[in-house]
Amino acid sequence: MRIRIYFGLFFTEEQPKYNATSNYQGDGIRIRYFGHACLLLQTSEVSILIDPVISYKVSSEVPRFTFEDLPDTIDYIVLTHNHQDHVLFESLLQLRYKTKHIVCPDNNQGFLADPSLKLILEKIGFTSVISLRDFDRIEITNGEIIGLPFLGEHSDLNIHSKIAHLITLKGKKILFAADSNNLDHDLYVNIFKHIGPIDTLCVGMECDGAPLTWLYGPLLINPLKRTYDNTRTLSGSDFKKAWSIVQESKCKEAYVYAMGQEPWLNYIMALKYSPDSIQITESDLFVKTCHDFGIKSERLFGKKEWVMY
Repeated sequence: MRIRIYFGLFFTEEQPKYNATSNYQGDGIRIRYFGHACLLLQTSEVSILIDPVISYKVSSEVPRFTFEDLPDTIDYIVLTHNHQDHVLFESLLQLRYKTKHIVCPDNNQGFLADPSLKLILEKIGFTSVISLRDFDRIEITNGEIIGLPFLGEHSDLNIHSKIAHLITLKGKKILFAADSNNLDHDLYVNIFKHIGPIDTLCVGMECDGAPLTWLYGPLLINPLKRTYDNTRTLSGSDFKKAWSIVQESKCKEAYVYAMGQEPWLNYIMALKYSPDSIQITESDLFVKTCHDFGIKSERLFGKKEWVMY
């Protein structure tokens, strides 16, 4: 009886609330930034939600979109990689009933540190789970989703379940590179030879990540020396590496995201930056350099909405 009473606190008879602008019927592509690595792409015919880690509606000085700002139907949820700030089941379970398809990277089968996201998502009730490998393609209304290589950010472990996504809608190409670390410039030379120039780049620049054991320590058989641990970090691109992607992509807009600065990420990422933190100084330099070359750029924070035509 006690278990039943406590479990009941997680449920409500109150209907979900929706804002009048949740659904989009315009002629362009509306993009809404929900914080960290979560963005919503909408046309009048399709909606795509990237890495949903979504805030609840609370009183705060930080502006934010919440669950109330999501559309009635989500055609595709797209997941970049299996880290807790990108695959958050607290959000996913609340979106399951309105989601048609969920897209995730394929995994390195049989490797303990790289479990199958596809199997996990199917077990929790998603009925259409699509797994992608590099350069796999999904046709969608007025566009496509292509999986692209995603290096770095997982120390040097042999983890395959990470993938960047090139989403094309109405002729516009938007690349979500998440926490990709540009470890090999030739990779992006060849990627953009294959896909051509893009319109918008979203790239993570958490360039001084946690050591390997912060996330994967419990899976190690033997203790790791601190010197080795600190050189095997979960880091994204710094200025030089991120700017190199911009140059190869010939993008018109470049946004820094997935920095974990929003307050609703505090208990997931345990990050706290100062103005002198390398993640801030490197991304500031990135934004400034983009502006110097006539490329629209900013480090996203809290909430943003724009429309592409």
